[in-house]
Amino acid sequence: MRLLCAFAAAALAVLALTGCSTATAQRAVPPLPRTERDRDDLIDAAQQVLVDRCLARQGLTLPNASAPQDHSASAPQDRRLQSALFGRGDPELSVTLATGYTVTAHTDGCLAAAERDLYGDQRLWFRTRVVVNNLRAEAQQRMKRDPDYRAATARWTRCVTPAHGARPDRPDPAVSTRCARESGLTRLRARLEPALLARVRAERHGQLTTYRQLRTRALRRAADLYAERPVQVTLKKGSDPS
Repeated sequence: MRLLCAFAAAALAVLALTGCSTATAQRAVPPLPRTERDRDDLIDAAQQVLVDRCLARQGLTLPNASAPQDHSASAPQDRRLQSALFGRGDPELSVTLATGYTVTAHTDGCLAAAERDLYGDQRLWFRTRVVVNNLRAEAQQRMKRDPDYRAATARWTRCVTPAHGARPDRPDPAVSTRCARESGLTRLRARLEPALLARVRAERHGQLTTYRQLRTRALRRAADLYAERPVQVTLKKGSDPS
């Protein structure tokens, strides 16, 4: 999540898709960006706007990363900002992944409020996003349990281990690559990982569908937020501004 991305950059990118206006300024919802990256940027920018508004209502602002930092700011002020942004106390949301890791989040705070505004259901979005973002990690976890993969990993370990001494924590990259090829690990990973990922995605079909639905809602909400802002009008050459 690029929470601190600037709204202006994404707004200008979206504006470029709408073409030139030939009349007076109007508030119109622009078409959704075509690329996934631009869509991510639009959602992130809208989320930043919502977070900024939420903090402003509490008399707070996020520090500007490009501005000189005021090191005289008090620790209580910093804690107040953190609490206002991320929430207070123990996190209310928790998801334990198939990999064994647990991800948590708060339902209070400006970030949670922004997600509720964009996605409609912050709890559902949190659970779905965490699972979908870790599908590849889940597939890799399954791959590590595959007998052939474990045998190839053992061969790789023997290959990178010096004749006299323990296996280095970080083998030389060239040695590691050679051993991965000679042990069959590279070939096996290339065959297993896509197949396992496809299987995981099929098993998580419902969550993937929910993820896409919630993200589409967020995109439309982000476009609405953009439409609420004044739209800069570019007049065609030769037009009369009067």
